[in-house]
Amino acid sequence: MRLSDKWFTSLSEDENQAMIYITGRTDIEQFRDSGKFPIRAEIKWSYQADSQGMPHGEEANLMAQAEESVRKVMEKDKLAILTGIYTGGGNKYWIYYMRNLEAFGKRLNEALEPMPPLPIEIECSKDPDWDEYTDMLEMEQWAIED
Repeated sequence: MRLSDKWFTSLSEDENQAMIYITGRTDIEQFRDSGKFPIRAEIKWSYQADSQGMPHGEEANLMAQAEESVRKVMEKDKLAILTGIYTGGGNKYWIYYMRNLEAFGKRLNEALEPMPPLPIEIECSKDPDWDEYTDMLEMEQWAIED
């Protein structure tokens, strides 16, 4: 299976009417349909938002560095796949679907070890049908054009 790097970005609002940028990965149906990625992880980073609800400055740079590091170690052999990113309202979420929870935890720690302690929370749950992904994919119809 070949992992696509095709993404869309849409806008939504949270329960407080804060603007949320949704970035979703497309063309990964074969991974969803394989049944090999039954566990979903949501990595949450709460941040001090700017006037638009977005991260800024050094914290935004550290988020980008963490995202790149984690994605690289998870996707190198497709242990886990980054499927969506939600940013806004003082929170950033990265959504991964994974093969194995224990291996995911070990790799996450390895990827983040060189960085200072990060204010992240991780929630994992079984989602063999990729329900969260399916819901997020509905936002593609409102994608922002470049």
